[in-house]
Amino acid sequence: MKKHIRFDWAIKRLIRNKADFGILEGFLSELIGDDIKIEAVLESKSNQQAETKKFNRVDLLVENSKKELIIIEIQNSHELDYFLRILFGISKAITEYIKEGESYAKIKKVISVNIIYFNLGQGADYIYKGTTNFRGIHKNDELQLSPKQKKLFGKETIADLYPEIYLIKVNQFDDVAKDTLDEWIYFFKNSEIKDSFKARGLKEANEKLRVANLPDDERKTYERYLDALRFNASMAETLEFEAKEKVRKNRSVEIAKQMKDENEPIDRIIKFTGLSREEIEAL
Repeated sequence: MKKHIRFDWAIKRLIRNKADFGILEGFLSELIGDDIKIEAVLESKSNQQAETKKFNRVDLLVENSKKELIIIEIQNSHELDYFLRILFGISKAITEYIKEGESYAKIKKVISVNIIYFNLGQGADYIYKGTTNFRGIHKNDELQLSPKQKKLFGKETIADLYPEIYLIKVNQFDDVAKDTLDEWIYFFKNSEIKDSFKARGLKEANEKLRVANLPDDERKTYERYLDALRFNASMAETLEFEAKEKVRKNRSVEIAKQMKDENEPIDRIIKFTGLSREEIEAL
């Protein structure tokens, strides 16, 4: 077993208290490029609590010193509609934390941080950031806030008002930590913190997130969690393999049918398609 606890386990069970905010603050500061201070961990009504979900999703909602909401979610299981789930989570956070009768100016900025252990979309990078900007169709200029709006919102740009989305595709990381943010991603992927790492928050994580520090009952629960992750990964891999095999078989059948129609010798069809004589004769 790795000497450090997986971050998804830690974030759900261990680092939700104010004394441990330094770990989360360090990670978020490295990711966002700002000095993030967490004021509180909030309990979102939209968090999934079902027993069937607890092993493959983690939601943590925090409020920083700027009164912005930060959603941290770790996803282990492949979900084709995950992009839309991000949108749903942001929308829920916005609507839950504006009081009835308050003006739209009171809407909180939401930062969605997604740590993903599957291949989401197509792209060569392992960290993506999404923001909202408005650009003129004819003039190609970027729409700006007016001076009065800047004063009202306390923001400089429209993008500062709208949700900010970060996608960290952990499995695409090449294990070469080129900067302090990479050190965090190395930890996410390998559950290991090297002595040379200098990223904010990792010193605290190195001290508090050691497997050896877990009580016996917690260690056993953690081991069951790891077993569940391995089982889910194995099932996903099996389903992917079976799907590819089905596609390959269907393609072979189509080729065999075409070759039979062209009166190709059955031995030649076997050679080109890999189908058995019985399968070809039954077509």
